[in-house]
Amino acid sequence: MLEAINNALLKMTWLSDFFAWALTSLGLDVSTRIGGSALFFLYDVVKIAILLVVVIFIISYIQSYFPPERTRKILGRLKGIWANIVGALLGTITPFCSCSSIPLFIGFTKAGLPIGVTFSFLISSPMVDLASLILLASVFNWSIALAYVILGLILAVVGGTLMNKMNLENEIPAFVREGALIENEETLTRRERVEYAWSQVKQIVGKVWPYVLIGVGIGALIHNWIPTEIIEAILGDGNPFSVILATVLGAPVYADIFGTLPIAEALVAKGVGVGTVVAFMMSVTVLSIPSLVMLKKVVSGKLLGIFICIVLIGIIICGYALNAFGMFLI
Repeated sequence: MLEAINNALLKMTWLSDFFAWALTSLGLDVSTRIGGSALFFLYDVVKIAILLVVVIFIISYIQSYFPPERTRKILGRLKGIWANIVGALLGTITPFCSCSSIPLFIGFTKAGLPIGVTFSFLISSPMVDLASLILLASVFNWSIALAYVILGLILAVVGGTLMNKMNLENEIPAFVREGALIENEETLTRRERVEYAWSQVKQIVGKVWPYVLIGVGIGALIHNWIPTEIIEAILGDGNPFSVILATVLGAPVYADIFGTLPIAEALVAKGVGVGTVVAFMMSVTVLSIPSLVMLKKVVSGKLLGIFICIVLIGIIICGYALNAFGMFLI
């Protein structure tokens, strides 16, 4: 029963059946490369569009109760690893890309929050959010979606805790650490929250849509045109360096999880291990070049290098762990 509901509401198998029927009616054989590519593209684009609008609206409505000032106050009351845990969890309800998370990182630093807490948030916010959980479940299943979220949170907490132990506060320039924050915690009406949620839908969908189209196009190419043997030789289980390669390949890409999901879907269909695919997705969302360039403006080269090394090693460990135990999640 649960699987049937998941197939209908998240995977939207009925939508795939509809497009297969429509394309067949137009004389296009969906079992061919061209027909299969058309089916993959239409189905994924429409499915992701529906999920994006619904999920972002709901998440943004919830997010309206957690403005930066309130988030900062919550984190300011906690100490030690609990602060890192809450910082990572709060990242899950702030669906920002890696670049958008950096202004909040600066705000938290100015508020005097420990460096580890701010980096736990910086890792978690672009990588893990409620929208990613639902979208991952729509492509794979709930077990893989939950594994991705749990590993992402563990990476955020462990990474932030390690950075806290290194006493790196002096690696953040004074102009970032000093200065007052404006207190403006506004109480919104229900109508204003709805308006805010719709504005976020327009803003986020408008921002990520090009990446979704590119991602779906690449996914369709991988799924229908690149031979399975080539994919398996590069990223398959037979290559012991597949996770490392996927992590390194993902780092230069600037996209978010919405744009990487179709690529991940196509790679899994080609037999690539779940851990390898997850490593690629994590690397894309956290270590994009534009976000690292922005981060370099507000931290020292040493701190940036430590952050990159911790995240890279953490992603690679997560990838190999999932490859080892991924068979139990499919």
